Amino acid sequence: MPRRILVAGGGFDEPFIRCAAQLTGKARPTMLYLPTASADSPAAIIGWYRSCARLDVTPLVQESFIASATQTSGWDEVLLGVDAIICSGGNTLNQQAIWKAHGIDAVLRTAWDRGIVLGGASAGSLCWFEEGTTDSRPKALSTVQGLGFLKGSHCPHFDAEADRRPLYHALIAAGRMKPGYACDNDAGILFEDQTVKRVVHTRAAAKCYYVSEAGGRAVERVLEPEMIA
Repeated sequence: MPRRILVAGGGFDEPFIRCAAQLTGKARPTMLYLPTASADSPAAIIGWYRSCARLDVTPLVQESFIASATQTSGWDEVLLGVDAIICSGGNTLNQQAIWKAHGIDAVLRTAWDRGIVLGGASAGSLCWFEEGTTDSRPKALSTVQGLGFLKGSHCPHFDAEADRRPLYHALIAAGRMKPGYACDNDAGILFEDQTVKRVVHTRAAAKCYYVSEAGGRAVERVLEPEMIA
């Protein structure tokens, strides 16, 4: 199976979940939600089940704030026994620290190598790249390191938060961040290994971009998306 990751700038709702489910090739895939970045938010978990309610999928949730008395299966037993893993938005810095402390990062790498479909929006998209822009720290946007499954950088919420685009441009133009992919809310990219295979959106104005450096300036190349519903 190819190694596939479906990312969105923000808003990984029913159409994106349906798209991820189709990528599994299963009639009724098991879709696991990993809400670490949201601190296992009950609201985020309820939202996941609501988004899956009309889809022909088996939705599961794996919390990260656990205790051995109630969590009797290992991370590998849980995460490698599903068809897709979708990660929540939230605090990317905290997410990465928790995953590394538990060894979840290594299990996710095995899942990717085995062809389990991965995905998510915001922190759930940023986590798969080498680096990107984040609001995980106080006072101002900053940078964060991800798992590095996808090479280069990433900027979610490209059209939704005023400071995202200028910071991403400045970092890339100055050579302080690798070139990479920016996604508006409601727009996303499907990667197979390191290759862009499909660009999608659920809102007509939402787009994705490849941002690189030329002559000391940031250059945007629009990746035109197709509508999914």
